[in-house]
Amino acid sequence: MAASRTPLSPADWAIIATASLGAFLEVLDTSIVNVAVTAIQSQLGATLAEVGWVVTGYGIANVVILPLTAFLANGYGRRGYFVFSLAGFTAASVLCGLAPTLPWLVAGRIIQGLLGGGLLAKAQAILFETVPKDRQGFAQAIFGLGIITGPALGPTLGGFLTDLLSWRWIFLINLPFGILAVLLALRALPPDEPKPPPVLATVDWLGIALLTLSLGSLQVLLEQGEQYGWFEDQGIVLLALVCAITLPAFVAWELNHPQPAVDLRVLRHRSLAAGCVLSLVVGVGLYGTVFLVPIYAQGLLQYTAIQTGLLVLPSALASGATMLLLSQRVQQLDPRRVIAGGSVMLSLVMVSLASINPDSGGDALFWPLIFRGVGTVLMFLPLSLAALGDLAPEEINGGSAFYNLTRQLGGSLGIALLTSLLAHGHDQHRAALTEAAGSLGVPLQERLEGLRRLLESRGVDPQLAGRQALELIDREVDRQAALLAYDDLFKLLALMFLAAIPLVLLLRRPRSVLSEGGAR
Repeated sequence: MAASRTPLSPADWAIIATASLGAFLEVLDTSIVNVAVTAIQSQLGATLAEVGWVVTGYGIANVVILPLTAFLANGYGRRGYFVFSLAGFTAASVLCGLAPTLPWLVAGRIIQGLLGGGLLAKAQAILFETVPKDRQGFAQAIFGLGIITGPALGPTLGGFLTDLLSWRWIFLINLPFGILAVLLALRALPPDEPKPPPVLATVDWLGIALLTLSLGSLQVLLEQGEQYGWFEDQGIVLLALVCAITLPAFVAWELNHPQPAVDLRVLRHRSLAAGCVLSLVVGVGLYGTVFLVPIYAQGLLQYTAIQTGLLVLPSALASGATMLLLSQRVQQLDPRRVIAGGSVMLSLVMVSLASINPDSGGDALFWPLIFRGVGTVLMFLPLSLAALGDLAPEEINGGSAFYNLTRQLGGSLGIALLTSLLAHGHDQHRAALTEAAGSLGVPLQERLEGLRRLLESRGVDPQLAGRQALELIDREVDRQAALLAYDDLFKLLALMFLAAIPLVLLLRRPRSVLSEGGAR
């Protein structure tokens, strides 16, 4: 019989709420801006490429700082670093909301990303370090609730705020919640043990520089590659070259440095290494579908920003409900089986989404998106416990940083890959459909003639009716090409989730799970 669970004290509840709120604010801001790009572009008088740096700057800063969070927390204290990150993130949000120019806004977003990375990795580490072992399932569920629902709720909340108030409120809304989180952290987190700050002369500055160059260039390449035609642009080629040189140099330097800024040795743990790869897959699936479904809804179904947000909202709610239910039993289950089940479910969801057609409405997307929310939780929650649950206390910071980094990189990689494949797939299918339509001959002419007569019967000038009939045919070809491109991407994601299942065999069942009520 399993031993009774340790009751959560009011202090435990406060720590869980503080860490989860901080992480939620960070991940929410990764997607809340996406629906406001057009409004920002219009008000600040910028091009679409320039406004893109509002998103890119945040992503670059976030990815660069994540591996350094363990070093910063160890040097300046768990509580001190987390409170500093919260306060700075909140202040940067206000800076963004009041930005009079685009450079001001981009600078604020970079500061947001640098401080937000500290919230994400440190929040999860705090939970592992402070909450009783046998209640980690519940604590990680509350934490994961924000991580999974944040990207989905971002477009919904961003659409409402942009349409009803102003794009500035997508940043200013962080102010009251940020202040609340700071006050909670000051009250809930135990004070740090006194320790001298790191001596600047002993800091691994070269390692930090190599990390910044490698991950920064990689993130810019992923975020901006499609816009500039990938390797047809010299700037993108230069970024790829910088990454190819500095990333191996960073790894070699850190492995041989006596006091590395990023301790890569933590990846010697098999479960953590496999968990990071699976976290990359979760990142692709989580952010990839959050990216694909809205542009499908807006591009093919002509949904507004608010309608699109409401379309993905049930998925977020399903994730939340599943997270809370699974948290009650996850530490009594073999995480490998749960993760494998989640992979299969997400693969089936992608196959279902690949069957959509131009006549599909929101109802056809409802259940696949519901099960997408459930499947994501089945992978995310047990994966966190399996990857990080057995690390020694002094390794939690580093392990959490790597784990969250791979999910963030997975999101960037997934969106970059899917964007590129969507554009190329559309062009290829359009060319094939155009060629097929040209071979129809008489049937095509009859279709054009029928459309022309229909337009003329509605009062359109005969010459104009001919041109409009051609435009209608061309528009339908374009829509069918887009549909086929989406189908290809959903099938590719289905294969990706299936291909990730063998990695589950590399995970170990956490000792904390095995010891709950005795060996199993």
